[in-house]
Amino acid sequence: MLTTENPETRDRFQDLLQSSLQNWTWRGHQIKYSVTGKGTPLLLIHGFGASIGHWKKNVPAFAEAGYQVFAIDLLGFGGSAKPALDYSLELWEELLKDFHQEFVQQPAIFIGNSIGALLALMVVTSSPEIAIGAVLLNAAGGLNHRPEELNLPLQLVMVAFAKLVSSEVTGKFVFNQVRQKRNIRNSLRQVYRNHQAIDDELVDMLYQPSCDEGAQKVFASILTAPAGPRTADLLAKLEKPLLVLWGDADPWTPINGAKIYEEAGKNKDIQLTPIPNTGHCPHDDRPEIVNALVIHWLQKLVR
Repeated sequence: MLTTENPETRDRFQDLLQSSLQNWTWRGHQIKYSVTGKGTPLLLIHGFGASIGHWKKNVPAFAEAGYQVFAIDLLGFGGSAKPALDYSLELWEELLKDFHQEFVQQPAIFIGNSIGALLALMVVTSSPEIAIGAVLLNAAGGLNHRPEELNLPLQLVMVAFAKLVSSEVTGKFVFNQVRQKRNIRNSLRQVYRNHQAIDDELVDMLYQPSCDEGAQKVFASILTAPAGPRTADLLAKLEKPLLVLWGDADPWTPINGAKIYEEAGKNKDIQLTPIPNTGHCPHDDRPEIVNALVIHWLQKLVR
């Protein structure tokens, strides 16, 4: 199985991924996407602040295994447009469904990380007719914390931070501090356990879109957006199989968040697999493990 660990092979497939990038106009906004390989379709959905490039270690392996791999930059991220809108999980869900109708046009497996995993779960529960199943990687419980999930001091801190990032006076300053390359690298060192995976290419992938016009307002809109649907409510409607992979050393979405999937798995087709010594982005932190687990599950699911 291809793991892209060989530098020459990795570079060759990264060039292939770059050459597969295309543009699509959705509701008047440019959306960047890629399509690689042939076979049963997979649709990859990145997490907060990331983009198609975050899947560079996975797309080649999935395509080599015989799947057609679609990846998309959500509106507001990566190479996609960054209009001043009220961003929400529901907006991106509509984007994903329209993208599927436009390009995929057959039942697919939706694969997401963090908020991308929550979006994958939303799509397969609200529109099961377009889904075979989903792979969730360290799934977020919401776009933002719900007030009742925080104690009073943290509630006050979050309210104050929301005002800072939304303010015309302080918003740009806060955003410019967050997006500094040294701060991006420090954040990555918190959430990756394989620090060798934190290279200049990864930092640049996260940094460059922050330089685009409109990026600061997107950041403020997302950080002050509603949390979105609750995982428990989505799982209650679930009809399709799930593979839930969880890096067990994730400080952002700790593995105790996987308990809800473990409980639901008593009555649903849900496979939960912890990944030891791995952080919030297991597909990039430990790609050789994730690729093998996903492909094995897909081979049993899609015959």
